Amino acid sequence: MMVIYNILAIMGIVLGFPLLAIIALGSDKRRKTVLQRLGLAAFPWGARQNRSSNPSNKPIWVHALSVGEVNSALSLVRGLRGRFRDRNIFFSVSTKTGYEIANKLFKSHVDAIFFFPYDLIFSVKHVVAKVDPAMVVLVESDIWPNFLAEMKKRGVPVMLANARLSKRSFTGYRRFSFFMRPLLLTFSKICTQSMDDFRRFEQLGVPSGRIVKTGNLKFDQEHDPVPTAELEKLRRSAHIKPGQKTLLAGSTHKGEEAILLDAFSRMKRQFSDLLLMIAPRDPRRAGSVCRIFRSAGFSAFSLNDLNTVALDSKSDVVVVDTIGILQRLYALADIAFVGGSLVKSGGQNPLEAAAFSKPILFGPDMSDFNEISHMLLESGGAVRVHDAESLYKASAILLQDSNRAKDMGKKALDVFRANRGAVEKTIEAMMSFNS
Repeated sequence: MMVIYNILAIMGIVLGFPLLAIIALGSDKRRKTVLQRLGLAAFPWGARQNRSSNPSNKPIWVHALSVGEVNSALSLVRGLRGRFRDRNIFFSVSTKTGYEIANKLFKSHVDAIFFFPYDLIFSVKHVVAKVDPAMVVLVESDIWPNFLAEMKKRGVPVMLANARLSKRSFTGYRRFSFFMRPLLLTFSKICTQSMDDFRRFEQLGVPSGRIVKTGNLKFDQEHDPVPTAELEKLRRSAHIKPGQKTLLAGSTHKGEEAILLDAFSRMKRQFSDLLLMIAPRDPRRAGSVCRIFRSAGFSAFSLNDLNTVALDSKSDVVVVDTIGILQRLYALADIAFVGGSLVKSGGQNPLEAAAFSKPILFGPDMSDFNEISHMLLESGGAVRVHDAESLYKASAILLQDSNRAKDMGKKALDVFRANRGAVEKTIEAMMSFNS
């Protein structure tokens, strides 16, 4: 099977080389990562210093695909740093934005940050030889055959942490079980977010003894209050006036802004001073999102553009075009809407809003956060909306009744606090094969 996989990979590279070259050179993100992911660029100094033959002195390698997985990994990395004080911890990512976020979050917690290799035999072997890990932890996803085969060959245990398997992914994995089952069997341990995930991995042929339900690492994210001075700085940068009500729509996907526009237009007739903040999942869409609202007559600015706008200028909509600040912006919101849920995108993480005790609204598709969304709904910390009309009505109720909004936010925070502990359970699972 691996021979077929690599033959197909080589054929794809050879036949598609002109297109791949254009994509790599034409994209700033890929142009700056391609050499490192091929294993042809210089390695970080911290990683180059690792040359111990003693397994107990070799590093722990943690990998996260992109921004979402990097944020999930933060609490785990902090936990590992506390448990393995004398052990090097290396962290890899697959995307440029993930790398930027990792450098902001992990500088004081890890010994090296670098790009995960493309799943080509020579790239994998070169990078793995440089790192020479004692163990590997993959966070949520990014499962690659050559990488896992190389770890198996070297006798390096690999854990899949914070693992989840949606119904859609499960169906796909089961369809190609002849390929996926051997890959999944290379994991020494699979730590799942929920019992549904546990059962799906089991149905794919992973022995139950290798699976453990540890819970969701996102519950263990930091939730310390944002310092007052930082809050005021954020408030000024977003031109939020004292006492002004704010609806924050986080991680929105294409197609949701039109629904938000419809709902917001109705809200403004009733709450004329209401501010809408939108953080598109892809910040590069900020310009097009601004145009959607400007075409309807609203004053809309990107967050960075507000630096050149007078503080007393009227703004109805602020579009967030900066990576890494959404979590802190939830502290400024009166209501949080979770994006990716009014379109079929599986939803986004609602716990960032819950950690700041905010009432939460989301659409019908929260399939990527199924267990969390049900907990929030059952507790009364969240309300599911289905369209512009229901989004308007739910928001209007909360804007009119601050006590109701406060109580709803408290219930969301209670869910967040009650389900912590995944980091400790994950580390305990690691100890079963740690040298």
